Amino acid sequence: MGLLGCCPSIVFIGIPALIIISLFVRVIYDYQRGLVLTLGKFSGMRGSGLQFIIPFVQEMRIVDLRIQTIDIPKQEVLSKDNVSAFINAVVYFKIVNPESAIFNVQDYAMAVYQHSQTTIRDVVGSRTLDQLLTDRKAIADSIAESVEKDAKEWGLDITGIKIQDIVLPDTMKKAMARQAQAEREKRASIIISEGESMAAEKLSQAAKILSESPGALHLRTLQMISSVSADKTNIMNFVLPIEGVQIPDKPVNRAAEKPKKGKEETR
Repeated sequence: MGLLGCCPSIVFIGIPALIIISLFVRVIYDYQRGLVLTLGKFSGMRGSGLQFIIPFVQEMRIVDLRIQTIDIPKQEVLSKDNVSAFINAVVYFKIVNPESAIFNVQDYAMAVYQHSQTTIRDVVGSRTLDQLLTDRKAIADSIAESVEKDAKEWGLDITGIKIQDIVLPDTMKKAMARQAQAEREKRASIIISEGESMAAEKLSQAAKILSESPGALHLRTLQMISSVSADKTNIMNFVLPIEGVQIPDKPVNRAAEKPKKGKEETR
């Protein structure tokens, strides 16, 4: 009964005590840092662990030192050769100087977002469409380098900017598809022409070799007939000159006729 009677008083005293302690105590994690302001003036930076401050006199601003990401939404940009494209990107950065991140810029995350969005337009505007599609990494590095120049004054380190996607208009996609098809047809025509040239050269060499041997052409013809006749479905037609199929006349024995003629003359 005595313990039960004391519980209300413990609760009555304990809750205000916890509230008062919470005004004096701050817990900072390993990936955070705390900036202490005493009467509005910066008085030091606290590390991780349990930290104490004077309420109503001191104030602590806690910053996160881990890498943060900002998504740059899809925006329409105009390339150097006046082709519009939609580009979205991701910015990775971290705080390396908490004091500068708090005191040199009002909202460092918004500043990085706006700066990156503007730089993307400027860098892409100085590149052609072909460079935009083939040199994506170089463009992203150029954007990161430009943003980092100002980010250093804000106590930030831009670890990287990645271009996620580049969307072209449908008309441009069709034009690029036609161009790619024409390029492939061009390469195919060149390859066929080179093959014909090589075949003609080899045939010329073969004809020269066959012409040097009288029976080589005849043997080659027989070889082709043999290879074609292996398939019973093939029909072979031979065209011969008319002289080749005529039956020659019976030869006359002139030697036998001469004596007979002489006999008659003697008679």
